[in-house]
Amino acid sequence: MMFKQGTPLYSYEVVKEAGESVMYINYLGANFVPSLADSAEVFSRTVDNLKEDANVSRIVFVQQRNYSYDFVQVNMLLEVSSVYDYLINQEKVVSADKMASLGEVFNEAYAVLNYELNEVFKRDPIRAYRELKGVLFEQRALFEKGKNNSAYVALLEKVISRLEGLEVVRRLKDYFDNYASGDRGIYGEVFRADIMPNFTFTRMVSQIPPDAEIVKQYEIAEGYDKSLVTVFRQENKAKMIYHLNPPEYSLNEDHHMLLNLARNVLIEHRPTQEEFNDPERTRQVFFNVARDLLRDLASSKNVSLNYGDMNKLATILVRHTIGFGIVEVLLQDENLQDIVINAPVSLSPVFVRHNEFDECETNLIPSQEDADSWAAKFRMISGRALDEANPVLDTNLDLDKISARVAIIQSPLSAGGLAYAIRRHRTKPWTLPLFVNNKMISSLGAGVLSFLIDGARTMLVAGTRSSGKTSLLGALMLEIMPRYRIITIEDTLELPVSAMRKLDYDILSMKVRAALAGETTEVPAEEGIRASLRLGDSSLIVGEIRSQEAKALYEAMRVGALANVVAGTIHGSSPYAIFDRVVNDLGVPITSFKATDCIVVANPIKTPDGMHSFRRVLEIAEVRKHWTKDPLDEGGFVDLMKYDVEKDELNPSEDLMNGDSEIIKSIAGNVRGWAGNWDAVWDNIILRQKIKEETVKFAKRMNKPDLLEANFTVLSNNAFHKISDKVMTEVGLPVSDRVFPEWKRWLDNESKKYGL
Repeated sequence: MMFKQGTPLYSYEVVKEAGESVMYINYLGANFVPSLADSAEVFSRTVDNLKEDANVSRIVFVQQRNYSYDFVQVNMLLEVSSVYDYLINQEKVVSADKMASLGEVFNEAYAVLNYELNEVFKRDPIRAYRELKGVLFEQRALFEKGKNNSAYVALLEKVISRLEGLEVVRRLKDYFDNYASGDRGIYGEVFRADIMPNFTFTRMVSQIPPDAEIVKQYEIAEGYDKSLVTVFRQENKAKMIYHLNPPEYSLNEDHHMLLNLARNVLIEHRPTQEEFNDPERTRQVFFNVARDLLRDLASSKNVSLNYGDMNKLATILVRHTIGFGIVEVLLQDENLQDIVINAPVSLSPVFVRHNEFDECETNLIPSQEDADSWAAKFRMISGRALDEANPVLDTNLDLDKISARVAIIQSPLSAGGLAYAIRRHRTKPWTLPLFVNNKMISSLGAGVLSFLIDGARTMLVAGTRSSGKTSLLGALMLEIMPRYRIITIEDTLELPVSAMRKLDYDILSMKVRAALAGETTEVPAEEGIRASLRLGDSSLIVGEIRSQEAKALYEAMRVGALANVVAGTIHGSSPYAIFDRVVNDLGVPITSFKATDCIVVANPIKTPDGMHSFRRVLEIAEVRKHWTKDPLDEGGFVDLMKYDVEKDELNPSEDLMNGDSEIIKSIAGNVRGWAGNWDAVWDNIILRQKIKEETVKFAKRMNKPDLLEANFTVLSNNAFHKISDKVMTEVGLPVSDRVFPEWKRWLDNESKKYGL
């Protein structure tokens, strides 16, 4: 929250946020940074505030930066407040009546206890405890010598026993030897604030766990928007800690002031639905406005801003006004696959799935304000409802070079309110050489799939969530020659359509109604598929088969057989599981299901310790056509390739090696020179394997990973087809002995353009 101008210094307000009571204390205008650890005054004043409201679970000191203390730290302060109230107001240990029995030591005892409890304790409970322990030691020694009565010793013991029960004392006892009495540095061991700039509500836990070990550290983004990522391992914890330090959390006070002032101006103009229809242009306009505004504010406040500072602050300002705040910073990290924000959002950290370290807990805790703001923007971007009647929203987030799929749920489906699951798309499309390089598929498997794509087969890519099936489908799209038109149908845009357009593909993207969406103006998926059949001769790619569109897709498969590629993704772990879902759950007739030529199954493989997982293609199976009721009982599924878990390899089956593949022979039957000539067909599959394999080896040898990306993959595929056509004209068949050496010469020449 923001206090209004003129709000008295040190005043506070308690606000209910996502089920917790948060005490905001105003330190705007104070000439020091408020800190429980560093300032006895701040400590004492906060303890007094808690006497008036003991239900507080979080405290925030409001300044140019906000400093937030969580429940564990607040609870220690509440204990101090409670013990003080008990000793002074209930037990009245510092009162004439209570101390009357002390006799001749009355004055001394009163002076000591009054000073330690009323003057020291609320400011520095550790000092009060240690000094009272010292007094007790002295008084016990005097009592043993007969120079004191036992009543004073008993009173001191009673007070000290209360102080020993304090959590703050128990936690800091082990540090007593390292700190002199009154040295407030000891409080830094337990009181550390999460930092929140005033222009955002997301908390950043800046402290590093004391037992944490740095596993990896790297930077994301570039230039003035650079952030530092540190991955920590903690003993006895399965999850790593993903610690993000973005630029907005390390600004100086002047820059914070400028951002706060600028945000108050820009927040008055909220982008309209029309502006969100062109988010890239809108962000550029806001960036220019923010930069001009910051320049004017800096001039009026006598703050020096160079060009880099101005761009940095403008970028941060856009991110936290019309943008998506800290989510955008996380999406800059290419190592992240998923970002998960659970409900209630303000009570748990953001979790991420890292390519190298799997699931990690971050040091970021968003607020309900953030969650509500993001949801409103996603509603505008998607044009879809998100309310109690429609508690699920699937949409996309596109930011310059960053793209992500966003799934949002809210009450009543989510009991705790808004929750987010964000799947980050790779900045560049996946390719078969990239998958060969990371061992998701073997080079022979890539060669087989390339052959099937050129053969215009119908194909389903199956797998569980996070299995990489959509990425694999995108890679297969790049195996389609750019001369052929492609139509994609998706409810949430994930396929690499924009990237393929830039590679000169003739591609049309159709966005249809989500399966879980309520009534919208969007066209249902099944109608979109049927419409695609009236849009000319095209390959048809369906992002995901979920519901009634399955029947329409199989209509397209039957119409498009032997003419163009028809492919899509579907959830399932085996060919029979796909059959069961498509036929029994989605109501596609058995005869229609036979229009499926191939099923590719991809799934994560876990290591024995359960700590790691790797994406792998587990199976490439063909669907034969002779069966009538049950393909499993009647041999309707035949593996062409199968994953060997011991060797971590995708290996060819005997049916493939022996040329007993009906689908491949069917492709060959329509190609002059291949019909009835299995050796020539196998030679072509091996040729494709060798090209994928050599591309990967060449890229590694030359340390040029760009050769595995989409741009070069499309060039390589085009070169392969042209060379094959040339050789076929000369000798009748595109034999590998002629095509591969010529393609290698092309690779050597083309690589020179990449500086090799």
